[in-house]
Amino acid sequence: MFEDYGTEAQRIEQEIVRYGVVLDIDWSDDMVVNALAREALACHAGNVGDLSATPENRAKVELFGLAQLMLKVMTESAGENIETHGGPAWKAFGRALWRQSGLG
Repeated sequence: MFEDYGTEAQRIEQEIVRYGVVLDIDWSDDMVVNALAREALACHAGNVGDLSATPENRAKVELFGLAQLMLKVMTESAGENIETHGGPAWKAFGRALWRQSGLG
């Protein structure tokens, strides 16, 4: 079965951009994006209820879920020897997640 990973990545990127607008994220501001990445890495299923108490926090939870989804799409496509890339917002957030995880 063929899956259009590129289209899926574009759709996820669009949603990441939309939530970035809601949260007033400047994806070129490393300090802001790194802080968001730290929050994402600290977010666990057990504390999502606490995080979703405000509209801003709900938007963050959605954004963090989109990051997880983008990683899944990229992993699946790589398993089929297909390179899939997100756009500028995902690349900024992905780099920050990598740096803040201590792996980069």
